[in-house]
Amino acid sequence: MSSPSPSAAPGSPGSLRSANQSRVVRLLREGGESWTQADLARATGLAPATVSTIVRDLHDHGLVDVVPGSGRRGAAVRLSSSAGTVIGIDFGHSHVAVAVGDLAGNVISEDRHHTGGGEDHREALALAHAMLEGLGAFSDESPHVRAVGLGLPAPIADELVEGDAIFPGWHGVNARKAAEAVLGCPALVENDANLGALAEHRVGAGRGHASSVFIKTSSGVGAGIIIDGELFRGAGGTAGEIGHLTLDDQGPVCRCGKRGCLEAYTSTPFVQQQLAGQLPETPGQTDVDTVVAAARDGNIAARRALEEAGLHLGRGLASIVNLLNPALVAVGGDMARAGELLLEPARIGLRRYALDSVASTPIVAGELGARASLVGAILLAAENTDVSSASSFATT
Repeated sequence: MSSPSPSAAPGSPGSLRSANQSRVVRLLREGGESWTQADLARATGLAPATVSTIVRDLHDHGLVDVVPGSGRRGAAVRLSSSAGTVIGIDFGHSHVAVAVGDLAGNVISEDRHHTGGGEDHREALALAHAMLEGLGAFSDESPHVRAVGLGLPAPIADELVEGDAIFPGWHGVNARKAAEAVLGCPALVENDANLGALAEHRVGAGRGHASSVFIKTSSGVGAGIIIDGELFRGAGGTAGEIGHLTLDDQGPVCRCGKRGCLEAYTSTPFVQQQLAGQLPETPGQTDVDTVVAAARDGNIAARRALEEAGLHLGRGLASIVNLLNPALVAVGGDMARAGELLLEPARIGLRRYALDSVASTPIVAGELGARASLVGAILLAAENTDVSSASSFATT
């Protein structure tokens, strides 16, 4: 949701006006094709005259279209398709995914490119820019880009990417400034698991629930936390690093430098190491799809590796479920492609280690698959486009 512009002091008329505009725009984003002004007044609790003023201002800024109806209050109001677009970028350890969306947070077009890994932030941003150009995002015929949402698989504190061993090509980089310099539009940066949580909460497995947790388990393991319908980032912005819960302080060394982290037992490298050389189809080159196919064909080693990863995942989830008591846990990332081969052992692990009162918390597959973080990036950009002017940007 948008914040008042920095020049509007809390409690000032400008701050109140911006907050009311944000309420109206959020309803337009989430509530379907169009609303009447009377409907908007009822849903927001604002006076009809206030809504009329807001709609007029938004129309003057080109954000909404007003289709005449029965009287001024009966006119249909909807977000304008010409008001601009937003873009989303999801950077992974071995991929770059990009999308163009509208101000309602709907994906219009998207592309995904596998990378060799090891690219620094300049190379990654240049690739993303080229991919977006291929989608026509910056063409003269396209509505101008209002904002970009950027997802990274690393802790982000005060816009700086942390963890030199986690995502080394970006370590210490001010990701927002770097993205704005290359893309030429305001940027908002978020951890990829947080973006997955936002997407699953808004349009996926978590919709309809005020609290949920999204777990992304791929080459790393992270959590996005939704509390009272909003992302919980913690004091410094790095909440959700569940992958570095210690399960065994005598366990294997994690890439973070500590021993026995959850990530060292339930990520894709763990499964690959367990089965390296054991699957005749691709000896020494196992990946998640190969492992899953082998397990479904009855390969005992593959099934055991996924079972152990799931049990460890459930043990880690017990800590977060005991602490937060979410309505559900949605699992995404590469490992989620194993489906019940991973999720049922995770439920067993949860029942074994969680309090009885929360041990039955549902653990389900995310509905958005590999697109979760990308969809979340589009939603982040759309929901943070400042409604108070055509050029400014809110940074919540």
